[in-house]
This record gives sequence, structure tokens and C-alpha cells, in this order.
Amino acid sequence: TTRPPRPGEVNGQDYFFVSRENFQERIDRGEFVEWVENYGQFYGTSQKTMDAFLDSGYDLIMDIEPRGAKAIRQHYPHGVFVFILPPSVDDLIARLAGRGESAAVMECRLRKAKDEIREAMWYDYVVLNERLEAAVDRFRAIYIAEKSRGERYAEQIAAFLT
Repeated sequence: TTRPPRPGEVNGQDYFFVSRENFQERIDRGEFVEWVENYGQFYGTSQKTMDAFLDSGYDLIMDIEPRGAKAIRQHYPHGVFVFILPPSVDDLIARLAGRGESAAVMECRLRKAKDEIREAMWYDYVVLNERLEAAVDRFRAIYIAEKSRGERYAEQIAAFLT
């Protein structure tokens, strides 16, 4: 990202914080599987980094807005996409207000959040984040079910039949 770190964020752990010039060079080299400009800052996901983790057998859980998720789905069509839905507009407003931003920025974020919610129907799953513990349980259930799909065990099943 090109945005400055927030208090407590660590470069290379929370994000890689880079200059706009560096980010643009990476765009020009085609290094991102997805990238967007949000609120005047660039955010992107390195394809090389994703591939390295996936090739090492890791599963990736990413917090990505719908435009980025669509781009990732084009590159990784077998990915599983879960939309986390706030319980209500009032709760969404309260959560946005908790960020301590100006009314103008909050209004812009609210419009953007509503635009993103319109995209929820193309996702594979939707988790209502009304109570955190229940939302985590639903997310965990999706993960476990998806890891147990028969197609993911094609090689092991075939080994029994040969």
C-alpha cells in the first residue's frame, strides 16, 4: 500500500508500505494479481507472494474488496470467496464512526460499503457478522467444508483404485 502506517502497524507484517512511485513501477511490471486505488491510496496483492504461499501448501485468507476479489477469482478460479456482511446499516455506521474520521470521509466510506454489499451475491458464501463468535464459527465451518470437498482428494482416491 501507499498509505502511511497506522499506529501499531509493522512494515512487512501488516502491509508492505511503499511510495507511489514504487507502487506504479510494480503495476507497470505486472506484479499484482489485483490492485485498486481507494481513498487516494493504492493497495495491491503480489502475485509472486500469493503463488509462493500456495505452492508451499498454504491456504490464504485475504481481506479484499469486491473489485480485487473479482480479479483474484480470474487468476485463481478455484478459490473460495466469502463476503462478510455487517448486521445492519446502523451497525455499519457505528463501525465506520469508530474509526474517528471526518463526517465527509465517513459518508464516502458508507457509500462505498453499500456499493460493496451490492456485490455480495456473486460470492460463494455470505457470513453475517452480527456476533463475532458466531461469525467466526460460520467462517470456520465454510473452511472445513471446503477443505473436505471430494475433488480436493482426487489423487488420494485414485491411489486406492490403481
